[in-house]
Amino acid sequence: MCNCGNKRATVSTSPFSSLVNKPVQQEKMWPDIAFIYTGKTALTVKGSVTGKQYRFGAPGMNLLIDFRDAATMMNLPVLKRIK
Repeated sequence: MCNCGNKRATVSTSPFSSLVNKPVQQEKMWPDIAFIYTGKTALTVKGSVTGKQYRFGAPGMNLLIDFRDAATMMNLPVLKRIK
């Protein structure tokens, strides 16, 4: 039986083997954008690009929204961008 020069052992101890299953965090091109909620009850909104859920628990609450989701959030009349 051939062990192929112990290549399996070499692969698992390779310096890059620890990077295979780690999620890569991408640097953001622009900073997150702050929004204030002006509605009367709580609101949960799902980002159209990132799929992240944003929860405004009470009126007047501020949240940072990922810049990729901000364009969609600007279309909601109960959310106002803080400049």
